[in-house]
Amino acid sequence: MSWDFNSVAIVGSGAIGLYYGGRLAESGIEVKFLARSDYDQLSKSGLKVESINENFHLTKISVFKKPEDIGKVDLVIIAWKSTANDSLSSVLPSLMHENTQVLTLQNGLGNCERIAEIAGANRVFGGLCFVCINRIAPGTISHTAGGRMTIGPFSKNLSNKVETIAQRFKAANISATAVDDLAKAQWEKLIWNIPFNGLSVAEGGVTTDVLLADPIIEAEIRTLMHEVITAASAQGIQLDPALIETNIERTRPMGPYQPSTMLDFVKGRELELNPIWAEPLRRANKAGVKMPALEKLLTRIQTQLAHRA
Repeated sequence: MSWDFNSVAIVGSGAIGLYYGGRLAESGIEVKFLARSDYDQLSKSGLKVESINENFHLTKISVFKKPEDIGKVDLVIIAWKSTANDSLSSVLPSLMHENTQVLTLQNGLGNCERIAEIAGANRVFGGLCFVCINRIAPGTISHTAGGRMTIGPFSKNLSNKVETIAQRFKAANISATAVDDLAKAQWEKLIWNIPFNGLSVAEGGVTTDVLLADPIIEAEIRTLMHEVITAASAQGIQLDPALIETNIERTRPMGPYQPSTMLDFVKGRELELNPIWAEPLRRANKAGVKMPALEKLLTRIQTQLAHRA
């Protein structure tokens, strides 16, 4: 009997979790949101999404404060920042029955490994979200560009399940693509995340248009992207060098876009230093590749954090 899902738990009801969870709920899937800061607003007024792909308002959604109150579901979607992953062991077990699968939408490397320690590697999938999205008020999300998602299995022999997930997402007006090579997809996304999220903080908290307006910073962006491609290649992951230009040209029309890490920085929240910058650097060094521009960037980010403290 093939696996499918009818019930979903969204763990982390920020911009990403609310947007993709909202799309799934709008399509008729039973979606239960684990929420903290927005619980009262979501319970009272539901979820509002202002989207380039048509606005929608779910006037009533299922929202909970505790995972135990959600119960067991067919698919758990991890949408909180990786800085909250120490709580996985206290959240996941109460949401899982024997056939539950777990999809993480977190950035960077190492998150699937953390989840696999709890759920088992044969239940874990990674989703890469290429989207411009922000939470502009409690219970209100602004979706200004993109939205596509790449989904891949952490372990082999899960192709049927990943296809099922992608198809159900497509039915919910989400541009989803199933891939066999999750590691390749993760490194491909790092081509954007490492320079744009990193430099937005290293430069003191600036938007992507400010970064690209400075030729020196744009050159640094290209250098960082090249290092990511080289590091991936050393691990047997071949990325097209044309992705450098593609990522930069996709970013220009975004205007004054605020990367998620920049928002965390200016709001005084903990940053995802390890999965986005430190872990890729560690894996590159293990493969015998130096990433001097990334090392410098990580140091600059840490300096900004020290000054903020």
